[in-house]
Amino acid sequence: MVKVSTKSVVITLGVVLLLNYLIAVWWSFEPKVIEQADLSPPQGEKVVGYATTTAAILIGNTLLDKPGGFLSNDVMPPSVLMDNMPAFEFGALEQLRDLTLIMRRDFSRSQSQSTEDADLKQAQPRFNIDHRSWMVPRAESEYRKGVEALERYRDRISDPSDEQAQFYARADNLVSYLDLVQKRLGSLSGRLAASVGQDRVNLDLAGDESAAQSTGARQEHVVQTSWWKIDDVFYEARGHTWALLGIMRAIEQDFATVLEKKNARVSLRQIIRELEATQDTVWSPMILNGSGFGLVANHSLVMANYISRANAALIDLKQLLSRG
Repeated sequence: MVKVSTKSVVITLGVVLLLNYLIAVWWSFEPKVIEQADLSPPQGEKVVGYATTTAAILIGNTLLDKPGGFLSNDVMPPSVLMDNMPAFEFGALEQLRDLTLIMRRDFSRSQSQSTEDADLKQAQPRFNIDHRSWMVPRAESEYRKGVEALERYRDRISDPSDEQAQFYARADNLVSYLDLVQKRLGSLSGRLAASVGQDRVNLDLAGDESAAQSTGARQEHVVQTSWWKIDDVFYEARGHTWALLGIMRAIEQDFATVLEKKNARVSLRQIIRELEATQDTVWSPMILNGSGFGLVANHSLVMANYISRANAALIDLKQLLSRG
């Protein structure tokens, strides 16, 4: 019978824990941002819709192929013990879901009575599979099929002989997408600001005398993010803004003519500038949660500031696009 000393067990356990920690650190490195050069056709010829579709493909592939792969549905250590990167993944995935929805519903259709694109009809539901699903259906497998459908769609819109696949870069289509983005950014900003707790006035029915809601609500209430969730909300916002930055750079390419005609390129550039600031390196080993004017930084409030500024520029862009 082999005797195992307590010291050997402790050393082995320590080595295993250290290896798991180092792997977790490696897997927590955020992916590089999507650059303009990543979105252009390899042959250099302009194809309307190529950049936006490529942005969606790159977001999906990055989530699946980054170090550690897709971690949100893992049930084994060290990923099952990680929360920051899964929160980042969920934020980026939400942006991908919004983009593929608007591509299926608006960007690929000339009017409300037109037929949905077959590949986008396949792709969009795939990304709505629960990101925590690890058996049947397995999230990674469904997302991979969604990316493959997007690649088929991109090939078809790049083929001059295929008149069935289209991407319509119109001002009204872009406004429809920006409506979705505006709601996402507004929600994120509010959740990040709640890191310090806020007394908020109920504005649910403001501006409409005839408005009603299902149940009553207090006129004032305190909103505060749980201490355990502050870093999760922060990294979810990082994921949202990381993906949105790539999408906005793609929109700058595909909707260039519309933006120039509406004199709106500057507003889009301002959105991109604010989103770039959200991706600055976090030098602190943990997400700090100081009070608004306290001695310690509050990373959530800094992120909320950039997101709010991006949202303000987005509202200006919508107004420019909506004008005749």
